[in-house]
Amino acid sequence: MTENQPAISEDAVIDALRPVQDPELHRSIVDLKMVRSVELHLPEVNILIALTIPGCPLKAEIQSRVSEAVTALPGVDRVNLEFTSMNDAEREELRTQLHGDPASTAGSQPAHGHAEGRAIPFADPNSKTRVLLIASGKGGVGKSSVTTNLAIALAQRGKRVSIVDADVWGFSIPRMLGVDRPPVLIDQMIIPPEAYGVNCISMGFFVEEDQPVIWRGPMLHKALEQFLTDVYWDEPDYLVVDLPPGTGDISISLAQFLPRAELYVVTTPQPAAQKVAQRAAFMADKVRLDTKGVIENMSWFTGDDGTRYEIFGSGGGQALAERIDVPLLGRIPLVPKLREGGDDGHPIMAVDPESEAAQAFAAIAERVDVELAPTRRYNPELKIL
Repeated sequence: MTENQPAISEDAVIDALRPVQDPELHRSIVDLKMVRSVELHLPEVNILIALTIPGCPLKAEIQSRVSEAVTALPGVDRVNLEFTSMNDAEREELRTQLHGDPASTAGSQPAHGHAEGRAIPFADPNSKTRVLLIASGKGGVGKSSVTTNLAIALAQRGKRVSIVDADVWGFSIPRMLGVDRPPVLIDQMIIPPEAYGVNCISMGFFVEEDQPVIWRGPMLHKALEQFLTDVYWDEPDYLVVDLPPGTGDISISLAQFLPRAELYVVTTPQPAAQKVAQRAAFMADKVRLDTKGVIENMSWFTGDDGTRYEIFGSGGGQALAERIDVPLLGRIPLVPKLREGGDDGHPIMAVDPESEAAQAFAAIAERVDVELAPTRRYNPELKIL
């Protein structure tokens, strides 16, 4: 350090670390009490960080963020970073700080939008999270691919987005997102892993991918409760839910848990497919959910000569939208890269945003985010809409 450089203090180092966030919890590592000690031996600084759990999967990311923030201070050339981990009592305190007490509402009777134990945050009338249920009448229409790419498209619009993979028998969201690590558990609080700006929870994290889920309705009902209550979602702008095909127990349970949810129906252009898909919309009407729009997938294939080939027919999406009186939000072309991205964890919306299919998803996301945004109610005191 030269004579012209001001001396720094431990407080200055702490201040430099305040903007550094834990990459999973999205809170300042200072506020989370992860910074345990700072020692100045300029031009070196020694820092001790307490990770939330031993073997934290994002330790390297935390190290990079801390080093970058502190070496930006005048007179600091090197950061020596050491790690420890929180003890059980500290993890319990952290969970209470972020997520509350899991027993705080214990004993409550199940109600509309309420599970035994902790209340479902997305059912609260004051919740700012829009819940999008992505449904289909049958399998094979690309519903999970639509869910994944729509979620990423919303994230690219600057929104905080989460996915619940509620297709408990045919779970595929972790693979489609390219998530390669399980959730982190901090004292009964589940931290969902993130990829491409979207975090997710799925039955795929808790069972082997090649093993069947042989559960009856009550077990599935309880698993969904845990997805909605035990996971630390941290108030996202959007919670996108990938429903299983059809109109069974899962869809009915989610309608009970999430009475403010919006339903979006995915179909193909084939007339027979849209007739099956309309059952999902009719189910929504029965359980008093709002169906907001139709998304047509596999609409056409563009050949090397630029000609569009309507392999699965045409008109199904528009016919369904007219039948249930909602807008057709977009038509997504059938492209090999879209399918490949779902298989290898490289969604087309993330890896090829200028492609024809990605542009279709971006346009649908804009309509959902802007055109279909809930209208704010008139406040007579503020005199605004």
